[in-house]
Order: sequence, then structure tokens, then C-alpha cells
Amino acid sequence: MILERQILNQRDIQITIERLCHQLIEHHGDFKNTVIVGVQPRGKLLSNRIIIELKKLLNTNNIESGSLDISFYRDDLRRRKEPIVPEVMDMNLSLESKNVVLIDDVLFTGRSIRSAIDALMAFGRPNSVELLTLIDRRFSRELPIQPNYVGRTVDSIDYERVIVEWKEENGKDRILMVKSN
Repeated sequence: MILERQILNQRDIQITIERLCHQLIEHHGDFKNTVIVGVQPRGKLLSNRIIIELKKLLNTNNIESGSLDISFYRDDLRRRKEPIVPEVMDMNLSLESKNVVLIDDVLFTGRSIRSAIDALMAFGRPNSVELLTLIDRRFSRELPIQPNYVGRTVDSIDYERVIVEWKEENGKDRILMVKSN
């Protein structure tokens, strides 16, 4: 039996994204030395939303961004039964001496973010790396990784999953907590 509970609806997600953008502006100002990088696949959708909102709030089109494929940096690469198929990455920029805001939808064990940090280093040595996540599953961390910017903190246990649905892929925006018995 599968039970699901909606954590955030479309309006809640939009309000959360706006709040996160205001926090980013407080810390990064005009974004002249900041690059936004979405972790593929799901972090890219969130980073696109963040970038659109930042451009509106700052009245600019000059926000450097990219998307990062972490496939070959994963620590479970050789343990998987199915081969990992890399995605097309959009990282035509240098991160040398830049402030990087790494964006992913859900922070769970921290392993994907560790992989993303490893992958980032192929594009230069950033001045700093911060993490923005829409959902922080705080009781499930396996690595000492914490977000700098959090949309919502969710307390969950192992058999619960957090599912982020985007209208670009699923027809509507919502975040669900799914329990399977």
C-alpha cells in the first residue's frame, strides 16, 4: 500500500523559490562573481526557476549558469546493475575564483552533492561553493554536508521518499512525501 501526502503545492513552491532568491540576493548582490550550477537532472529544473526569478528581481540577463552531470563521479557507479547514461551537460564556463551556488531539489544522504563537488573541480577552483536545496531530509545524512539555503526541511525515515514534480515533466508543480508499506 502506498500512501502519499503533499508537502508543497504549486503556490507554496513559487513562494519558496521567491524567498530563496531574496536570500541569494542578500548574499551575492548583483551576481557579478557568482555562478549558479544545477545538478542534473532534477536540480537543473530548480536552478532554471531560480535563474528566471533572479533575472526578474535584479532586472538583468547577466547571471552565469550551468548544469552539471555527476554520473561518472558517483560512488555507486560500479555497483549498479544498469549502466549510467550521462546527460548532456551545459558547463561552458570557468569556475576559477567564482562563487558557486550548487542547486539540487532534494538533499538526502549527501552523496550526490559530494559527487557534484568533485565534478565541479574539473571547471576550475571556485572561491566558494554553497548549496541550495528545495527539500532537506535532515535525518538521513551519510556525509557531513549541509545546505546554505533551504526551501523546506522534512523529517522522514528510510521507507519514505520525497518526490518533486515539475510542470515541465509532470504537468504540475508539487512535492510529495510517499510512504510504502
